[in-house]
Amino acid sequence: MIVAPTGVRVLVATKPVDFRKGIDGLAALVQERLRLDPYAGTIFVFRAKRADRIKLLVWDGSGLVLVTKRLEGGQFHWPKIDDGVMRLSPAQLSALLEGLDWSRVHARRVARPTATQ
Repeated sequence: MIVAPTGVRVLVATKPVDFRKGIDGLAALVQERLRLDPYAGTIFVFRAKRADRIKLLVWDGSGLVLVTKRLEGGQFHWPKIDDGVMRLSPAQLSALLEGLDWSRVHARRVARPTATQ
């Protein structure tokens, strides 16, 4: 299971990409097509034409990390194919990576507990 840290920014490139691209190709795509910084710590999510494959690109502070996953016997629940990006919460990303319907996961605000004396 892959778990994204709370508070991390997650962006999904909604248009399928060529899955032969590696780290450098996806980083160039982030810079040139999405006009974003691949070294900012944001998790970038890419899909293949086949809905059973996903790639994540993230800068971890010392280098770019590329994670690839293929679902066996299922498909990821993807947003509508369009140009551009879509933001997900870390919880929604976790659901997406598990093959669940991420659109049913909603963040809820919880009041911070106060210290009692």
